Amino acid sequence: MARSLKHAALFDLNVEKILDHWGVPEAVREVIANALDEQALSRTAEPQIVKRRDGWHVTDFGRGLHYQHLTQNENPEKRRRAELVVGKFGVGLKDALATFYRRGIDVMIRSPQADITLRRAAKSNFADVKTLHAVIAPASEPKRRGTDFTLRGLSDADMAAARDYFLRFAGDEELERTDLGSILNRTPDEPARIYVKGVRIAMEEQFLFSYNITSTTAQLQRALNRERTNVGRSAYQDRVKAILLKGKSETVAEQLVGDLTRIPAGTNTTRSRGSTFRSKRCAYSPRKARRSSSARSRCSPTARRSWRRGRTATR
Repeated sequence: MARSLKHAALFDLNVEKILDHWGVPEAVREVIANALDEQALSRTAEPQIVKRRDGWHVTDFGRGLHYQHLTQNENPEKRRRAELVVGKFGVGLKDALATFYRRGIDVMIRSPQADITLRRAAKSNFADVKTLHAVIAPASEPKRRGTDFTLRGLSDADMAAARDYFLRFAGDEELERTDLGSILNRTPDEPARIYVKGVRIAMEEQFLFSYNITSTTAQLQRALNRERTNVGRSAYQDRVKAILLKGKSETVAEQLVGDLTRIPAGTNTTRSRGSTFRSKRCAYSPRKARRSSSARSRCSPTARRSWRRGRTATR
């Protein structure tokens, strides 16, 4: 149980390594992710992201941030209920606070338990060593619901870039949902996006579709480092293939067949080359489908019509 605060106290964040490659959008992403996680765990209202006179606000309506949350490298509750949340590492919030301080963003956190700001101060028993501390003060709004992050000096462009990390804000159209994840429509003239539980982890120039992976593999879990932005293709490609092979919709089948029939002209999506896709009980291989009537016979009527149109167009 958190102790009641009567006076402001310094809390050493103990951030040993500052993530130099993190920008402000990545820090804001962590704040938004924490708000979304709290909504899911506490079953409360949708978090609010609004701009007011004193800066941008990210507000949830959950149980409220405790200063003890700043000590956790891994949140046990998020680990137990991993299917509900987009992250599980509390260290992400500390990294975000360090990034805000380094980038000149003024932070005020208000919860029913405390008001929290940032400042550099000497480490306990080491007056010559100054590190980033959280200033934990008695709550100015002890009856409020949830936690409010006020970010002063945050540009509209940085907030837009942070929101773009999230599927729910980016607005990608879902084409089909499977038990492993969703196939999403790729936005024209933009790279495909790879999401894990609604948070973008990679961009792909050579993918026909975007994907939201909801069931992760052990390899992908290991690769999801705390910055969540430098995940290599080898970590998620097997899961993406598995999602695609589970696809049954006519829309996905038509796009796949249409892409494969562009192979002779060299205008297909590169990652289709040399692969075999199954959609609507259709086994379709770029090398074999053009000469195999038995392979085409296993396709849906829509896929067969698409194949015939594409075959005629490429003769």
